[in-house]
Amino acid sequence: MSRFKCSRNPGGMLRMWWWWWLMAAAAAMVGGCEANLIKVGGKQGWGPNVNYTEWAKNKHFYVGDWLYFIFDKHYFTVFEVNETNYERCSEQEFITNITKGGRDVFNLTHPRPYYFLSSGGYCWHGMKLAINVTHMPAPAPSPSKSNAPPSASSPTPIILSIALLCPLLFKFFFHA
Repeated sequence: MSRFKCSRNPGGMLRMWWWWWLMAAAAAMVGGCEANLIKVGGKQGWGPNVNYTEWAKNKHFYVGDWLYFIFDKHYFTVFEVNETNYERCSEQEFITNITKGGRDVFNLTHPRPYYFLSSGGYCWHGMKLAINVTHMPAPAPSPSKSNAPPSASSPTPIILSIALLCPLLFKFFFHA
């Protein structure tokens, strides 16, 4: 029976830990990058005789959100199409075939109108969706405690974090 040695490199692990900490801190500072997983059709999912125009009417769709289509893949499909094919209920010359397994997601990557439909005549029974995707609105500024403008001498959290981390990162990455 052979035994394997596990080599440990505390310096490497420490460097790795700092790298992940830096990435987590940067992600936390960016803020406002929240994407949503939106189940198309709500409880009904993607199926015939659902008014998807009504379903989507009061919803907001933002760049980065994901549409989650749940359907029976033996009967239904999901195609991204252009506006003309959406109006004609035609999947010919589709943009993207989203159908993979009946539990399919689609990432909304650009601010623009998106059009989806199901083939096989189901589009004529309401299986079509048109949405307009926009950028996430900027968060409202938090009210300040004083009416004075921010002082140039008070560093922002990002600058302070970078100033504190740079010497440590330099030490760990370049003076191993």
